[in-house]
Amino acid sequence: MSRSRRTIPEELLLLALDPATGTTAQPQSLDLGLAGAQLVELALAGRIAPDGDRIAVVLPRPTGDPTLDCALELLRRRGSPVRAVHWIGGPRLGLRQTYLSHLERCGMVHAVESQMCGVLPTTRYQAMDTAVSRQIKARLDTAIRTGTPPDARTAALAALAHAVGLGKHLYPGNEGRSSRSRLRDLIRHDPMGGLVAHAVLDVQNGAGAQRRPATSPRGRKAAQAGGTAQQVPEQRLHREVVHAGARPSMSH
Repeated sequence: MSRSRRTIPEELLLLALDPATGTTAQPQSLDLGLAGAQLVELALAGRIAPDGDRIAVVLPRPTGDPTLDCALELLRRRGSPVRAVHWIGGPRLGLRQTYLSHLERCGMVHAVESQMCGVLPTTRYQAMDTAVSRQIKARLDTAIRTGTPPDARTAALAALAHAVGLGKHLYPGNEGRSSRSRLRDLIRHDPMGGLVAHAVLDVQNGAGAQRRPATSPRGRKAAQAGGTAQQVPEQRLHREVVHAGARPSMSH
């Protein structure tokens, strides 16, 4: 996988990072957006493809990015296409911190330890190279201003930015209203980005919490047993790869 550019999860996180406060905008929905951004990045790398409202693995070969490969392996273990809304709504423990730590290793952000209310320890992340963030936003600005269909990467980033609620962060106030509207409209320019963005919105609206009812008490027990057996190795794999992500995986 080419490392000549930043991945969509990284770009989404940089867009969300507030240079003044060192915090991320929309942290709860951002976690969903990062999981969705991984799907888009894997699709652009030719590893997965949309199958209706589901995601199918078409090439299980690793990308070389530990965090993306963790997601790819979890998708492969499912054995059959998974609904995007169920995947994005699943547990993604530490995903935002994994990407923040990676950006710190790359010299993009600097971790600043502080205290909340003078008591609770907290970490803020100050951007070290704001030019990169400005370049990322400039791509969105160009697509919004010109109305020219953007490339798939920019369209997907715009769709995810809208889905996680970054519109008011990027284009605040009444003067940014039309830009926010056009940001939302860019969702139509990339099928995978649109699928994932709609899934993120559905999860926020509660659709990701819906479960299929078992056909019988015996079926429910079997489903519960199977679910438990599957969750344990998946959670273990996620923890292992999050720790592996502590090693530099990208050259910039």
